[in-house]
Amino acid sequence: MFESANLQHAVAKAAYEREQAQLRAALLESQYDLKLDGRFPVLILIAGVEGAGKGETVNLLNEWMDPRHIQTTAFGTPSDEEAERPAHWRFWRALPPKGRIGIFFGAWHTQPIVQRVMGRIGDGEFAAAIGEIQRLERMLCNEGVLLLKYWFHISKDQQKKRLKALEADPKTRWRVTERDWDYFKLYDRFVETCDSFLHQTSTAQAPWIVVPGAEPRYRALTVGRHLLAAMRARLDDKAGTGRPEATPPLPAPGDRLNVLTALQLDQPMGKPAYERELEKWQGRLNLASRAARFRSLSVVAVFEGNDGAGKGSAIRRVTQALDARQVSSIPVAAPTEEERAQPYLWRFWRQLPRRGRFALFDRSWYGRVLVERIEGLCSEADWMRAYGEINDFEHALVQHRVVLVKFWLAIGKDEQYRRFKHRETVAFKRFKITAEDWRNREKWDAYEAAVCDMVDRTSTADAPWTLVEADNKYHARIKVLRTLCEAVESALEAAPHEDGKAGKPGPAHGRKR
Repeated sequence: MFESANLQHAVAKAAYEREQAQLRAALLESQYDLKLDGRFPVLILIAGVEGAGKGETVNLLNEWMDPRHIQTTAFGTPSDEEAERPAHWRFWRALPPKGRIGIFFGAWHTQPIVQRVMGRIGDGEFAAAIGEIQRLERMLCNEGVLLLKYWFHISKDQQKKRLKALEADPKTRWRVTERDWDYFKLYDRFVETCDSFLHQTSTAQAPWIVVPGAEPRYRALTVGRHLLAAMRARLDDKAGTGRPEATPPLPAPGDRLNVLTALQLDQPMGKPAYERELEKWQGRLNLASRAARFRSLSVVAVFEGNDGAGKGSAIRRVTQALDARQVSSIPVAAPTEEERAQPYLWRFWRQLPRRGRFALFDRSWYGRVLVERIEGLCSEADWMRAYGEINDFEHALVQHRVVLVKFWLAIGKDEQYRRFKHRETVAFKRFKITAEDWRNREKWDAYEAAVCDMVDRTSTADAPWTLVEADNKYHARIKVLRTLCEAVESALEAAPHEDGKAGKPGPAHGRKR
């Protein structure tokens, strides 16, 4: 009897080792094919019950494949640097580029589940967190990421047995913490919460794969087989990246107001009045930036506008009012090779400021619905879905107490021509005018229509657009300073005091036309 059992065990072990060798070779080959292909990244989320073999499986994947091309990131309690930025900032920073594999331990799902089980958030906040996760994962898949999500599960009795076995072995005792036993006591609540979470976040694009974790060989083969099949399916699909079909654009309202032609672009302001107003608003902005409660806020200002409209000049007047150590000016140009290897919003997420800082974007994420749309640098599906992705991104910033102010500086076509010709004749301004600027003038009407769509679809209660009449540069600079200053002052009124209590709500920063 015992001999028969030993024989069966030996046969099963031999069969496992044969399949493991085949699987290992196929995964390694697929990994190198992925690197050479370079069309998409693979992002693997590892989640589930403690003690179900998550760590062992990841170690095995690194053993089976080339670990030099795998980025493994474990997310624990947010560091001070991470806590000072929106919750998803740390995940965006760790995304793998195209052609590589990334493995996330404890990704965006962990904190909402733990907080709900512990009673720190209610059903409404949990539902809101699930909604944010759904939108994030949909955006990643739309950007071409092969998102694979593995949920490791064991029963309550299996978990107890596993923790005790680890604790009894001097070599693995360190892996079992007091928190693990605290979570074990809440096993039933975790299972109930996780079951609801898995049902709501398992989608056709990124389903959860539930992996039984009790038997190591079965667990390893389950993950390995699925990973190989998913990678090969995408690699062998040479016709595309697995992204969804484009949805038809929403019809534009026939009677929608052209917000640009409705502006009175040449607003009156002479130099004496400008100098008085400049001193006033720069002083107020400086005082606001040094307020004690400003340490609980950060500011992101977006400067978009026609070529030659004075975005750089307006930014300089803002930076003159601030301590250079607390402000960064970020010029946005064509994406680099590194940036093209990531989802579109990646390069903007990584530039978000810490608490008590300003980030001034000279052009921004709106390039996708402006220049990339007009110049055909992305597909219609890409720029059409960008409106919703941008609104989600900006909502996440505002929820994290980021003061977000967006400016469109508008000038007339004749005024732009005058400024272009002036730049060509002034030695120290020649760098400001290029052949591309002249070429863009030929598409004036197309850009105007794109700007109207942009304002219509992304001017939200969270992040309204401020339209700046910029034919008169003095008026434009003062309107920018005044709007930014009033937004910061309003946020300071609502910011927490030193004792943690919220201040009285400030007036809403409404859309300005």
